[in-house]
Amino acid sequence: MSSKAGAKHSKIKLDGVSLTIEQLLEISRGASQVSVSDDAMGKVEAGRRIVERIIKSGKTVYGINTGFGKLAESKIDIEDLEQLQLNLVRSHASGTGDPLAPEEVRAIIAVRLNTLLRGYSGVRKEVISQLVNFLNSNIIPVIPRYGSLGASGDLAPSAHLALSMIGEGEVFFKGDRTATKNSFQSMGLKPITLKEKEGLAIINGTQVMSGLGGLLVHDVADFFDALDIAAAVSLEALGGNLESFDPRVHELRPVQGQIDVAARMNEILSGSKHLGTGKRTQDPYSLRCIPQVHGAFREALRFCTSLIETEINSVTDNPLIFPDEEVISAGNFHGQPIALALDLLGIVITEAGVYSERRTDKLLSGFRSDLPLFLSKSSGLHSGLMILQYTASALVSQNMVLASPAGLHNAIVSAGQEDHASMGVTAALKAREILTNSTKILAIELLCACQALDLIPREKKGKGTKIAYEEVRKISKFVEADRSLSKEIEKLSQFLSKGGLTRALYQIHI
Repeated sequence: MSSKAGAKHSKIKLDGVSLTIEQLLEISRGASQVSVSDDAMGKVEAGRRIVERIIKSGKTVYGINTGFGKLAESKIDIEDLEQLQLNLVRSHASGTGDPLAPEEVRAIIAVRLNTLLRGYSGVRKEVISQLVNFLNSNIIPVIPRYGSLGASGDLAPSAHLALSMIGEGEVFFKGDRTATKNSFQSMGLKPITLKEKEGLAIINGTQVMSGLGGLLVHDVADFFDALDIAAAVSLEALGGNLESFDPRVHELRPVQGQIDVAARMNEILSGSKHLGTGKRTQDPYSLRCIPQVHGAFREALRFCTSLIETEINSVTDNPLIFPDEEVISAGNFHGQPIALALDLLGIVITEAGVYSERRTDKLLSGFRSDLPLFLSKSSGLHSGLMILQYTASALVSQNMVLASPAGLHNAIVSAGQEDHASMGVTAALKAREILTNSTKILAIELLCACQALDLIPREKKGKGTKIAYEEVRKISKFVEADRSLSKEIEKLSQFLSKGGLTRALYQIHI
């Protein structure tokens, strides 16, 4: 079971190597404050000393005293190096679209801060301190959501973060959108002047896609918990068979996600007297194959979560400054691993919505002979819940369009120097939209399943399904006569998106 970050937690100490998804949630949603380990700060200072020795030596090194991208061969005079970093940030801060949410921006800052602490980026401690200040003062840079290709890192959105660090651009502060300088004056902070390599170190990396991805995998885990619960309520309402969840079946195909889902369904349905009342030898796949299908979803999520947890503790900018004073220009900024994971996540959540909608169809279509069409006591005069399936199907269709992998749509930029892009941020943004849609599809399934339970002979519910039914009924009462259900779908989906249903079941240890 997953959980939402809530109240303010104690200060989290970052060291560059041990940040977890749960800590990322505490920083982004719980507004936990951060500090930096002494060992990590020592590595930062050591990396910076190497950069300063390179500058004094007069050697030409990409990212330190050259142009960027296709301009990498352009040598920059030493007196212009600070201006080079300033120009880089200003020119690259060219994103567009609605700003990312404050919690998303806090996640991005936390990831960028954590990766700089490895000491391979060559920044000064002043850069680290400014990022810490942003988190601890809750200064939220205004970062437009569109502009990253996820190849040379998340350049455009990250440049808007850097722009705020130097006192330019806009931020959200104490609930208002304001000029960055106003928030600095309020908190007694000062803009920093970016030195050699620092502008590039801030903007070059996968912090945006991995920050967004970290929030996503947590929320998808909550969604999958609710998906299991909704499936159990539907199975009960349709009088499905429990034998499909017999652990002996799943031991013969030992996929851990499948085994876990089967065990969870048995737990939620324990004590139910509704099971088997449909009097079918075999249930349809949308009921019989819940462990296999939901279990596959969980295996995909496990893969995505592992990649993202690795990424938020990785060094992803360029060039990299090694302790032996060798500077290597390579491609850790390329977001392909995370982009593929996020594209997969979007496909998986879409499929979860499809599977949920199939159960909604069974609930509404008279599949169980003692349930009226569209779950109305007076079908004909009343349409009942008929149109809820239309809405679910429309959302499924939208998700199918969104689930097309972003990574298939390549871009060639910087005069051909950067000739392959991951589109990782695009994958993250559309996966979030798919999750929002699928949560509404799940809310519709629950509304239909609870309506069905009220229309069949009253038997004892399972210990988990009983709680789920009661929670739904706090939001939406039985539909006796036709009424608009739009607001109830929204309220229930909000409840689900906050992990409310899972907490209700597991706080009392079903």
